[in-house]
Amino acid sequence: DCKTQIKNFDRFLKSLNYFLNKEGDTILKVKRRNSYFHARFSAKMRVYNYIIINRIGGLVLEKNRGWHIMKELDLDMMKKGVKKLVGTKDFSTFRASSCRAKSPVKTIKSAHIKAKKNKIEIEFRSQSFLQQQVRYMVGCLKYLGEKKWSLKKFDNVMKSKKRTLCAPPAPPEGLYLKRVIY
Repeated sequence: DCKTQIKNFDRFLKSLNYFLNKEGDTILKVKRRNSYFHARFSAKMRVYNYIIINRIGGLVLEKNRGWHIMKELDLDMMKKGVKKLVGTKDFSTFRASSCRAKSPVKTIKSAHIKAKKNKIEIEFRSQSFLQQQVRYMVGCLKYLGEKKWSLKKFDNVMKSKKRTLCAPPAPPEGLYLKRVIY
């Protein structure tokens, strides 16, 4: 909200970035919206990526930019598991205890995994997510990839709606809000 009219968007953008850059943030584009617009509730789609670095050697350049997992993961098993997350479902299993969402029912529009060398990227698209939902889902996919769980166990845990049966959540370092579509 602005009390005065912004006449020069480029100048406004440069001014914002001057202060935000100190925090490591930047704004790429500014658009005018009506007074009914809400950054959180007006979103039509959110795209989250989770990065896993799957190799024996530790992280140097990628430090704090992904989840380092030394044990080789079964990518095919993880891909089968991620397909089971797509659709409208009760995601209570993947909900943080402090989550205040009115309903645990969410619709995952798409979820897929791609890998290049030792970098695994998992993408989730949905209008909204529960608190820590993506991190809990990735934690369960890791259990599949490590062969700690079978697909049947993964399915049963998901359908149980019990957070206590869920795998531990993936660490926050690998989670990225890639895009919000309005």
